[in-house]
Amino acid sequence: MKQRIITSVIALSLLASMPAEGQTTVIKRSSTVRQVPKSLWYFGLDFSEGLASVVNYNNFKHGFINKSGKLVIPYNWKYSGSFMEGLAWVMDDNGKAGYIDKTGTLAIPCKWKHANDFSEGLALVTDDAGKHGYIDISGTEVIPCTWKKAENFSDGLALVSDGYKSYYIDKEGEIVITSNNGNIYSFCEGLARFKDENWNEGYIDKSGKIVIPCQWMSASDFSEGLAYVKSIDGKYGYIDKTGNVIIPCKWKYAGSFSDGLAWVVDESGKYGFIDKSGNLVIPCKWRVVNDFKEGLAGVSDESKKYGFIDKKGRVVISIKWKEKPVGHVYRFSDGLADVTDINSKNHYINKKGEIIASGK
Repeated sequence: MKQRIITSVIALSLLASMPAEGQTTVIKRSSTVRQVPKSLWYFGLDFSEGLASVVNYNNFKHGFINKSGKLVIPYNWKYSGSFMEGLAWVMDDNGKAGYIDKTGTLAIPCKWKHANDFSEGLALVTDDAGKHGYIDISGTEVIPCTWKKAENFSDGLALVSDGYKSYYIDKEGEIVITSNNGNIYSFCEGLARFKDENWNEGYIDKSGKIVIPCQWMSASDFSEGLAYVKSIDGKYGYIDKTGNVIIPCKWKYAGSFSDGLAWVVDESGKYGFIDKSGNLVIPCKWRVVNDFKEGLAGVSDESKKYGFIDKKGRVVISIKWKEKPVGHVYRFSDGLADVTDINSKNHYINKKGEIIASGK
């Protein structure tokens, strides 16, 4: 670990004596001076667009901190999401959702039963009747809440359902593809997965034409031009958008490509990473890994502790962070990663492994 990293023991002893949120405690180690803001939060989401949603330790309300760890949007909200396209959804004490801007100002009133992140200029919202529609950044309901089920816009189309059939609609709300098959998925990189009556998977294009037949036991969305597929013998490999097998089906499990690499699992159950030619560039030696994000990947060894490796497989942030609950992963976003120490305290660290902000 590099010299400037604050150890958990030092951080915890100093946090106990910190005064009020927003003030800082100076931590000296050798000739290095670090300041870690006092906080009242205990849990946070990934940073997005320079801010992260955090939860207050005392009243469980949500607010937002900046990348210096300073609380910049007060703990006013029952729940909140991440900033996307300049806005973040929030829920008030009455259980209604709206959107705030980066100053914390309510930009779209809290009137929705549920709200999603903005995606491609529109956000999926749910009215009091449980029907789904879409609003723009002004809050205007541009696609009425008439759908029983709906997904975010992706690749210019959104997957919706009236309960009987599934459809893809455009941003005008017009139906462009109709499907009697309920087992279809959102478009990614121009193609969408679907399952046939035998539950095998293939892909359609934006005209609704089947371009890759349903010949795979399972498959993923395309990412960086490739998708992983599971063959009839239960092995995983990768195909391109024409359906050609680019990387043979030989892995026990596989993940999507991210930052040019994809994780794979060998027969011993160990994780490593391959490149787009199928070369094993990081040996299968890890107990668990996460996708590469911003040049680093979270990894865990037999100690069940986590750290980060670079694309050469070198450990650049020590393996010392506690395993997170199911559904939470170690990854960098906006240059920072949310980590948990052995005492279950949450921190944000930079790519040098330095603690930038600490929870209560």
